[in-house]
Amino acid sequence: MKVYNFEKGAAPVNTDEMYMKEAYKLAQKAYEEDEVPIGAIIVSQGKIIGKGYNLTERLNDVTAHAEMQAFTAAANFLGGKYLKDCTLYVTVEPCVMCAGASYWTQISRIVYGAKDDKRGYSAISSHIIHPKTEIVGGVMESECAELMKRFFKSKR
Repeated sequence: MKVYNFEKGAAPVNTDEMYMKEAYKLAQKAYEEDEVPIGAIIVSQGKIIGKGYNLTERLNDVTAHAEMQAFTAAANFLGGKYLKDCTLYVTVEPCVMCAGASYWTQISRIVYGAKDDKRGYSAISSHIIHPKTEIVGGVMESECAELMKRFFKSKR
């Protein structure tokens, strides 16, 4: 989907990229807080209803991934656990835990930036995602991958 800007000479805006930029801002915040730099947002009807970034170090909680934070915020916003007609934007392909949680939310779409060949859900099983969930990968892939590389390079 594209959003049109009717200003003279303006090109349409790719909404997946527009929302991924918001998730990327959260990933940068995680990076600044010395957390694995992954950010996530959930969008419903053109509105951001949930946000999150990794908080595993701050909360000393291995389940405090960006997606999990965003799922909780969106469910609280909607007043229910199902995220039908919602899209998750996340800077890195979800891990098995987050993909499994997405299954139970019945989220309609997952859009991710960088692929995670080591810990991403698709390296283990593509059947962990709900069969009705549409997957789109590679949105802002190079920027998202570079942030992760920079973070882990600083740890070595």
